[in-house]
Amino acid sequence: MLLCPVMWFVALGHVGRCYRAVPGVVAHVADVLWFHGRIGGERLKRVDTARSEDATGDGADQIRGDRQTQCDVLVALAECRNHRKWFAAFAQPYLGEHPIEIGSGLGDYALEWIPAVEKFTATDADPALCGELKKVMSGYPNVTVRQLLLPTDDRGDHSCLVCYQVLEHIEDHVGALRSMARLVRPEGYIVLACPAFPFAMSPVDVATGHVRRYTKRTMTQALTDAGLEVVLVRYANSLGLLCYYAFTSLLKKQPSSGGTMSFYDRLVVPVVRMLEHAIGDRPPFGQSVVAVARVREEGDRAD
Repeated sequence: MLLCPVMWFVALGHVGRCYRAVPGVVAHVADVLWFHGRIGGERLKRVDTARSEDATGDGADQIRGDRQTQCDVLVALAECRNHRKWFAAFAQPYLGEHPIEIGSGLGDYALEWIPAVEKFTATDADPALCGELKKVMSGYPNVTVRQLLLPTDDRGDHSCLVCYQVLEHIEDHVGALRSMARLVRPEGYIVLACPAFPFAMSPVDVATGHVRRYTKRTMTQALTDAGLEVVLVRYANSLGLLCYYAFTSLLKKQPSSGGTMSFYDRLVVPVVRMLEHAIGDRPPFGQSVVAVARVREEGDRAD
């Protein structure tokens, strides 16, 4: 526990050193951020076009939150390469040969996992995002894209199910977890990442449709109520929680492409990841709760 204040101090000291070194790299960083912002804008335009062509697509009216804000956040997060690789690694050991992802969004996490598996199924509840996903995945013959809204009665035989930043949108989260279990074969895994700590619920959370933020206890309870075997529940990105709370709750800002998020991802995330690993990957708090659960045999399930 004593390492945690030291960890924040070292990370903040690293940020300070980066600021002092910044004059020599400002022009390069600005060029990179402009390029990524332009690419993100093009992706937004394609999704907006798809929405305007099919504003009443299947299940669109059941999606909680402002879909434009959700897409803006997805594009901003797509630039956070270090954070994405860090969180993609949490699921890597559990994927098996044919995982399914719930809430693939723009496909950024899927592209991290596809090279490691034989087949991959990418899904999203938003029909416009599914259209963009099909374009992104058109060059991968081993990838299937489909629209899927939870809870569902669909069944599958996937080796693993990965679901990042989705469960917090669903009122009946236990029902959603049971739906996930039906898509995975017995002894397969479900890997989740969700926002952590209710005190950090901000206007951004509300706008994007979050109905809750989790703690390790509430996540464990939801998994247990759904009849799943809990393998791992931990926090991740400790400094990120403090930054997120200050940025969205105190300053009332919304994540956007370039600027603060890109700076944090490029210069701070690698340090936070290293320091959390140094204390056994068990920080006492974090911006996210990461959970791994095992699907029980049919007779042992709670549904």
